[in-house]
Amino acid sequence: MSTLPPVDHTVNVPLPPADAFALFTQEMPKWWPLSTHSCGGDDANGVTFEPRVGGRVMEQTRTGRQHPWGTLLEWDPPRVLAMRWHPGQPEEQATLLRVTFTARDRSTDVRIVHEGWEVRGESAAAVRQEYEKGWPLVMGQFAGVAAG
Repeated sequence: MSTLPPVDHTVNVPLPPADAFALFTQEMPKWWPLSTHSCGGDDANGVTFEPRVGGRVMEQTRTGRQHPWGTLLEWDPPRVLAMRWHPGQPEEQATLLRVTFTARDRSTDVRIVHEGWEVRGESAAAVRQEYEKGWPLVMGQFAGVAAG
């Protein structure tokens, strides 16, 4: 199978990098569309980051279930986080997700680069296409909340 290109999406938000990083990692329920983009659906009510390399990213539901979303490979607030990403999938099907926070005058560019699709086998192209559509929606939500 040929190598599929990464999904690469950037939004600009009117926050300094530290505030954008905190919103992204500590306040995800405020902006992530959990009812449609989660393992628990309407029962999902939170996502937590264990703030360290090797830390887990976990979704929580109202009933107390936890669903792993990934494992942090890089944690450098407020500049970057990277993880093995596998919400709802076995860990061996994890793709790679990197999020950078770059200061611009009075704002921050938040860039998502999502790659490593080949681990998904025959469904790699279809999975990549779903994320190609999904990341702009999700990051649009983030930008909207960041703008107040």
